[in-house]
Amino acid sequence: MNNSVTKKGVRYITVTAMLSAVAYVLMFIDFPIPFLIPSFIQMDISELPALIGAFSMGPVCGVLVCLVKNLLHLFITSTGGVGELANFLMGVVFVMPAGIIYDMKKSKKNAMNGALLGAVLMGLISIPINYFLTYPMYYNFMPEAVILEAYRAIVPSMKNILQCLVCFNMPFTIVKGLFSVGITMLIYKHISPILKGTR
Repeated sequence: MNNSVTKKGVRYITVTAMLSAVAYVLMFIDFPIPFLIPSFIQMDISELPALIGAFSMGPVCGVLVCLVKNLLHLFITSTGGVGELANFLMGVVFVMPAGIIYDMKKSKKNAMNGALLGAVLMGLISIPINYFLTYPMYYNFMPEAVILEAYRAIVPSMKNILQCLVCFNMPFTIVKGLFSVGITMLIYKHISPILKGTR
């Protein structure tokens, strides 16, 4: 019994560490989406390993992956930790509901519903996180008026940053989450036995 528990513990730590490393690398693979959102906002799928961890090892694993990747990123941060804190909070809001709902009943439907809920919640929480955390940090490098003009270059009717966050950042963040959801649905069945040690 103790040996079995020890093996599970070692696998849990190993999988969490491996997924955290992959998530950290994915943070560097980002790209802009021209004409749809200002170029200083980049698309990436670094939440993908955290979502896989939440499904395979439980929601706490997903949270730990989000935490470790951002702690590692602190060593090269240019945001004084603000960007990493924002990324962590949004990642947790994404993977926790997905992992909890999937844990209740492990089915493809529950996995999809939980992940979709997480993506929507991440989009919603991105508004206060960006408004109160991320953008005030940006203002140290780029005046608020300049950032607003970057949005107005796409949609001239934007009146303020809050409106921009609702009209641009929220749907962008949801789509970002949906990318991770889609990839997870495609690959999870194939990699789950490896992560869980059943193959």
